[in-house]
Amino acid sequence: MGPMLAMAHASAEWREETEIMANAVTSVCCAVLAAVVVVYAQRRSQLGARIQYEKIGSDVTMQCGSLGSDASATWKVNGTDVRARHREEGPRLILMEVDLSHNGLYSCFENPNGERRDQINLRVGVPPKEPTVSCRSNTYPKGFYCSWHIQHPTYIPTEFEVKVQHHGKTLEVQRDEVHKNRCHVKFPEVFSTTPYRVNVTAINALGAAFTTVTFEETSIVKPDPPEKVVAIPVPNNARRLEVTWNSPSTWPDVENFPLKYFLRYRPLIRDQWQHVELSDTTSHTITDAYAGKEYILQLAAKDTDVGTWSDWSVAVHATPWMDVPKPITSTTEAEVIIDTTPTPALHSAGPASKLREPSGGSSTLLLSSHLLIASVLLSIM
Repeated sequence: MGPMLAMAHASAEWREETEIMANAVTSVCCAVLAAVVVVYAQRRSQLGARIQYEKIGSDVTMQCGSLGSDASATWKVNGTDVRARHREEGPRLILMEVDLSHNGLYSCFENPNGERRDQINLRVGVPPKEPTVSCRSNTYPKGFYCSWHIQHPTYIPTEFEVKVQHHGKTLEVQRDEVHKNRCHVKFPEVFSTTPYRVNVTAINALGAAFTTVTFEETSIVKPDPPEKVVAIPVPNNARRLEVTWNSPSTWPDVENFPLKYFLRYRPLIRDQWQHVELSDTTSHTITDAYAGKEYILQLAAKDTDVGTWSDWSVAVHATPWMDVPKPITSTTEAEVIIDTTPTPALHSAGPASKLREPSGGSSTLLLSSHLLIASVLLSIM
């Protein structure tokens, strides 16, 4: 019975732990669901609310629906009492000198029955200033693009209207899919001396402002920087670097509208750049580099006839060729040391005689061998 009781006890504990986990999961799910419901209700309320835009620093009056001036109402903001400086006049709520902290969903309830009569989504901001506009052709002669921005935020939705004219005709404007404050325009003709006129107007619920720029075709030509810049050392030459690059991929017709290039380079140990202007090539060999010094290099591009230089390319680094040091090998021969310690004596029938091996060459060793043989023969006789 012992094992069965243990199994029953373990099964009970497992059921208890399972119930605890199930209750915990249920509690978490309920909390998440409640939060989702609250957020959904708030967003649904905001969708049903009317939006009221007001200027920062102004006094704002909000009217509770269609209630008459003799009615009274209670106001809430985001579901709580209105704590900002304000006053109430019948069905109207007046906020004093509003700022961004006054943004929110305001609800009014008719007294005394507490029926909600209106909801207002208050958004505080400022009217736009004149936008800054710039135009450039990096795809000459296909077309150009214009971009714009406002220097100070408006805090409320602001739209831009763009109008481009040439020869008194309004040109088609294509808005950029990635950059919302950019548009593209095709050149209606090439080599035109008639100026282009671009007007950009910033508009929001509190006001509007515009900027107009005029330019000639050739003045806005500016390629993108060269691409895939590579610098490598020249083998067995300690003062040369081989530099190669590609023309910008956005430049549509490099054959008929060739580019020239401007190369600058310097060793990292110096601040002064060296410059080389190049035409009809996408490679150059630097011949005056400092041996063993790391260099930084950049390139710019320009149409050979019109426009301005591009921005600098991404910097690359390179070091001229350096010989690999060879290992040092000694040419001194090792000295041969001959052992001159005494050798054991060779005994004969006569008095003991000691022979020492003198230092010397092979002739000395041969003489010693002859003396030994003579000594042996004498002992036999």
